[in-house]
Amino acid sequence: MRTTIRAILVGKTAPLGRRGVASGIFKRPVDQPVDVSRAGLTGDEQGDRMHHGGPEKALHHYAFDHYPVWRAEAPELADHLDREGAFGENLSTGGLTEADVCIGDVYRLGTALVQVSQARQPCWRLNERFGYAAMARRVQDSGRTGWYYRVLEEGRVGPGETLDLVDRPAEDWPLDRVLGVLYRDTLNIEALRQLEDLDPLTEAWRALARRRLERCSVEDWTRRLNTPEQAVQ
Repeated sequence: MRTTIRAILVGKTAPLGRRGVASGIFKRPVDQPVDVSRAGLTGDEQGDRMHHGGPEKALHHYAFDHYPVWRAEAPELADHLDREGAFGENLSTGGLTEADVCIGDVYRLGTALVQVSQARQPCWRLNERFGYAAMARRVQDSGRTGWYYRVLEEGRVGPGETLDLVDRPAEDWPLDRVLGVLYRDTLNIEALRQLEDLDPLTEAWRALARRRLERCSVEDWTRRLNTPEQAVQ
């Protein structure tokens, strides 16, 4: 499987929304190759390092295939969807979505080697980015979340280069199946047991599956999906 990279995007932190929260969601495409390190792309920043970025979420990939779908479903958001970067992604491609990518997939990205670690958990910063209070919830419900990579080998990548699949250790776990367990079939015991034991999956998501199994309940999504003013205290 070979996919051409439409855009490589990076962004500095900047004030976001009414509260001026520092965020790196505003990404812009680069026109030259950039270094890919275990911490992410050179020149890229995150405002909340507790929940964004880090070795297990070094790169965020979002399918450009979803943009026309969003424009059709929500024409009022079209002004935000005229080019790559609306979802804070570092990588933009066509022809590769959550249905095509599996947890643990290893890709050659330019000269770097990266591995799919988890899908994105949408948060309220998307609400502020789009000026629409339910955007994070809509992204979660749609399954069009994008996904993250950890970096196995550092290197360089530029726009127009390729993303080449080199290994697929968990072919039974495409991202759309993982998202189905996380957000729809939320207490599927057998699926949660499999996720708990899925080595390429981030420890944070394996622990989430473990907690659901232990408590027989689903975690509260309110604080993640709702902007702080709306969150239940």
